[in-house]
Amino acid sequence: MNKILIGLLVIVLGFVVFGNFLSNDQDGGAKWIGIGILILTFVVMPLFLYSRFRNKATRDRMFNFDLKKIKEPENQ
Repeated sequence: MNKILIGLLVIVLGFVVFGNFLSNDQDGGAKWIGIGILILTFVVMPLFLYSRFRNKATRDRMFNFDLKKIKEPENQ
């Protein structure tokens, strides 16, 4: 999964760099940058989150306010 994510990240960076290169000469550069950002947002980010949290319990991902409360000292 890590190799897929790295490959997709290289592709996204390629789109953005190619778009920046084209934006200096023509008007089509913004389209390539947009495609790269869309792939990053809707493909790479969900795959990354899935790979990070696939073997974790739901309780580990949730913020629990009960565990984070500051306890009062017992001697006061």
